[in-house]
Amino acid sequence: MTATTDGSTGAMKPRAAAASEFAHQTNTPNANTNTTDVLDAARRATDRAVAHLLAKQDDQGWWKGDLETNVTMDAEDLLLRQFLGIQDEKTVGAAALFIRGEQRDDGTWATFYGGPGDLSTTIEAYVALRLAGDLPDAAHMERAAAWIRERGGIAASRVFTRIWLALFGWWKWDDLPELPPELIFLPPWFPLNIYDFGCWARQTIVPLTVVSAKRPVRPAPFALDELHTNARVPNPPKQLATPTSWEGAFQRLDKALHVYRKFAPARLRGAAMKRAARWIIERQENDGCWGGIQPPAVYSLIALHLLGYDLDHPVMRAGLESLDRFTVWREDGSRMIEACQSPVWDTCLATIALADAGVRPDDPALVKAADWMMREQIVRPGDWAVRRPELEPGGWAFEFHNDNYPDIDDTAEVVLALRRVAHPDRARAEETIERGVRWNLGMQSRNGAWAAFDADNTSPFPNRLPFCDFGEVIDPPSADVTAHVVEMLAVEGKAHDPRTRRGIEWLLGNQEPNGAWFGRWGVNYVYGTGSVVPALTAAGLPTAHPAIRRAVDWLESVQNDDGGWGEDLRSYRTADWAGRGASTASQTAWALLALLAAGEQEAKSVERGVAWLAETQREDGSWDEPYFTGTGFPWDFSINYNLYRQVFPLTALGRYVHGEPTFPDLGIREGT
Repeated sequence: MTATTDGSTGAMKPRAAAASEFAHQTNTPNANTNTTDVLDAARRATDRAVAHLLAKQDDQGWWKGDLETNVTMDAEDLLLRQFLGIQDEKTVGAAALFIRGEQRDDGTWATFYGGPGDLSTTIEAYVALRLAGDLPDAAHMERAAAWIRERGGIAASRVFTRIWLALFGWWKWDDLPELPPELIFLPPWFPLNIYDFGCWARQTIVPLTVVSAKRPVRPAPFALDELHTNARVPNPPKQLATPTSWEGAFQRLDKALHVYRKFAPARLRGAAMKRAARWIIERQENDGCWGGIQPPAVYSLIALHLLGYDLDHPVMRAGLESLDRFTVWREDGSRMIEACQSPVWDTCLATIALADAGVRPDDPALVKAADWMMREQIVRPGDWAVRRPELEPGGWAFEFHNDNYPDIDDTAEVVLALRRVAHPDRARAEETIERGVRWNLGMQSRNGAWAAFDADNTSPFPNRLPFCDFGEVIDPPSADVTAHVVEMLAVEGKAHDPRTRRGIEWLLGNQEPNGAWFGRWGVNYVYGTGSVVPALTAAGLPTAHPAIRRAVDWLESVQNDDGGWGEDLRSYRTADWAGRGASTASQTAWALLALLAAGEQEAKSVERGVAWLAETQREDGSWDEPYFTGTGFPWDFSINYNLYRQVFPLTALGRYVHGEPTFPDLGIREGT
C-alpha cells in the first residue's frame, strides 16, 4: 500500500500558505509559535494514522468499528432469552459480567460515558442481573434498588421498560398505553398511519402492536417489590392533563383505545395481526435481522413467536442468528451487544480519510473499498417508496444488510468517497455514482432539506402519543444530513442546481443565533457546524459570508484551553453545554474541518487544534476516545462509534497538510 503525505500525489492540492484575510488578529500565530513544527508534527501523525487505518481494513474491502451504546442492549438480550426459554450459562454469565462492569459507584447505569444515571437503564440492568443470579441483598444491587426507589421506582420508567417487565408479570398490561394492531390498516394519507413514524420506530411499533394485543405473561422467577416506592400500590394513578391540551387529548385517545380493546371485532383483530406478521416477514433482511438494528429484531421475534412461529421456523432461526452476530466478545470473557453495525458508514468515512491524507486514488486499498461499496448499492425499492413511488432506487444503507431502509446520509458520503477513488472500471463507477445522486435528489423534502431515511416524515402527531416517551419517532430534515447532501451535489457539479440552492437556503435559515448548527446524528453543535461549513464553502459561498464568519467565531469561542474541542451530550438538553466538554479526537477534527474550509489554515486556533491531535495520538497511530460523540436519539440514545476517533482526525490532519480535497478524473469537474 502506498501513502504519501508530502502533497506530491495527483489526488491532493498543496496546502495554502497564505493566511486568510478574514482571520481574526487574535488567531494569528505570534512570534513564539513555530508553524513549521506543527506542520511537521501533523505530517508524522498523518503517516502513523494512515498506516493504522489501512491495517484495520477487512480483506473484503470494508472497515467496521465497534458500536457502543448502553447496557439496555445486553439487558434486553437476557430478557428476550428468558422469555423464549433459550438461556445458556455461558451467555448469561458473560452478559452479566459486562453489565456489572458498567455499573457506576452510585449503583446506577448511564446511557453515555460520564453521563448521569438513567432510571430506565438502571432498572433493566438490575433485572438482568437478577436473572443472572445476583441477589437483591448484594451491595451493588442494594445501591441500584435504593437509587431506583428514590427516583420514583418502576412507575417512573419509560414505556419500553415497563413493556419488558409486563412480559413477566412485573407490570400490568392495563397500565400501559394501548397500541392496536389495526394501525396496520390505516392508509399512508391518514394521520398516525405507520408511515408517519420514522423507519426505526415503524419497524418497532408494528411488532409491538401484536405484543400489545396478545399481552403475554411468562411466570416471573422472582418478585421486584424492591423496585417500587410502595409495593402495595406499584402504579399510583396519574392525573390527566387538561382536555384542551395535546397531552390531554392523546391521554383520552389512549383511554378510548383501552375501551375499544374490549369490543374489538375478533375477525378484524385477527386479520390485523396476520397483516402485521406478513409486513414483518416481508421486511426481514437477508441476514435474518430487521432494519439492521436491535429493537425491531427483538420485538419482531417476540411477536412472531406469539403468533405461533416456533423457534425452529426459518424466520425465527435466522432472526436469532442475526442477533448473535451483534455480539462482541471481550478479552475479559464478557460480551457486549451492538445495537447496530456500521460497515458502510465506516468504510466511506475511512476511504475519504485516507484519500484526503494523501493515499493515491488508485491505491489497491481504496479500489477494494470502492468495489465493496459499489456492491452494496441498493437497487430495489424499500419503505421510502411509499412517499416516492416513482423514484428509481440507488441508495446505500448503514449496515451490511438493510435493503428496506437505505439512508440519505450514507448515500451522500459514499458518493463523496467513490469520487476520490480512481477505479479501473470507470463506466461502472460513474453509473453507480449517478444512480446514487439521482436517489438522493429524489429524497429531498418539501422544505428543501434532507432527512435520514424518508422524505417529508414530519407529522406532528406520533411524538404526542403516550406510547412514545423515549427518543425520536419521526425523521424530519436535519442540518448535518442536508449539509452532506449539499457537499456531495457541489462535488457533482450541481452547486447551482435549484434543488441544491434550496438546501443551502434551508441551512442558512437554520443557523443558530450563536453561529452554530444543531447536530442531529452527532454530538452536537460541533458536529453540525463541522458538517455545514465545508458544505457551504464547497457549494461556492465565500469564506467572508456572514454565516461562515459567525460559525468561525463560535468555534473559536468554545475551543478548550488544551487546544482541542469537545461537547457533552448534555447540550441536547441545556444550551449552556453547547460546545462544552472534554476534548475528543473526533470533535476536535470536526471543528478543524469547518475552520479549514472557512479559510483559517493559518489561524492560531487551527494550529492549536492540530497540535492537540498530534500530541494525543498514540504510538500506533490511533487515538483514545471513551466519550460518546455519536447520536441515535438526541439525549435519549447515544453512540460511541469506535472508528470515529480514527477517521475524522485523519481527515482533518490530511486537509491541514494537503489542503482541501480534489478528485481524480472520472468525467466530473473539480469544484463548482
